[in-house]
Amino acid sequence: HGLDADSTVLDLARGKLGEQVVFAKGFAHEMPFSSASMDIVTSSLFFHHLTTNQKRKALTEIRRLLRSRGTLHVADWGKPSSLLMRSLFLVIQLLDGFDTTQDSVTGLLPQLMADAGFVDVSCTSSFSTVFGTIRLFKCTAP
Repeated sequence: HGLDADSTVLDLARGKLGEQVVFAKGFAHEMPFSSASMDIVTSSLFFHHLTTNQKRKALTEIRRLLRSRGTLHVADWGKPSSLLMRSLFLVIQLLDGFDTTQDSVTGLLPQLMADAGFVDVSCTSSFSTVFGTIRLFKCTAP
């Protein structure tokens, strides 16, 4: 399954993947899927677009979708690994807004995952890029 709120993005994805994936139009805080219907949820470079409250709602909704022992995998901007990475991330903040990206700078996402009821929250890897630090997170639904 795939989800996006933008019809154009969904059309592009359908064009690339055909019928391999069932796509739905919707928002992260109210997904059109049944409770406990997923084993794995992935998110790539999405959470830094949300306010803290929106992040909380999206994580609660993802928790609803996951079966017991299901996993959430997130790749997104995370707490900078150095002063250089912090400086480079200012470009992203100027483009995407400080309100939504400040949680990335402070490294708040793992705590928000735990607050939403996830367990075994961890940063499994991180990468330095020309715009800052990308972190890979994994957590499990109890």
